[in-house]
Amino acid sequence: MIAHYGYKDASGEYFIILDTEKCDGCGACVDACRWGVLEVGVDPNNPFHEEPIVLVTEEHRNKLKYSCAQCKPVSDRPPLPCVSACPNGALSHSW
Repeated sequence: MIAHYGYKDASGEYFIILDTEKCDGCGACVDACRWGVLEVGVDPNNPFHEEPIVLVTEEHRNKLKYSCAQCKPVSDRPPLPCVSACPNGALSHSW
């Protein structure tokens, strides 16, 4: 399942996208995020998925534009630390 955590407003779409089939809950992206945006927990959208996965914390879901601003990709920056840290390629951003 592809889970979208975030929001859309007049300035754009701000989502962290997680492929729950690829995520094994290792927490590498959580460790790579300096801003505390991610956490490991149980998938609230799939009660049959017993393995832990990465989630966007409730505190940051409606302010990703600001929470992730320091890492926001632009043409001359490397990939986002959380995306680069994921060994399974389960994580991406919409902006």
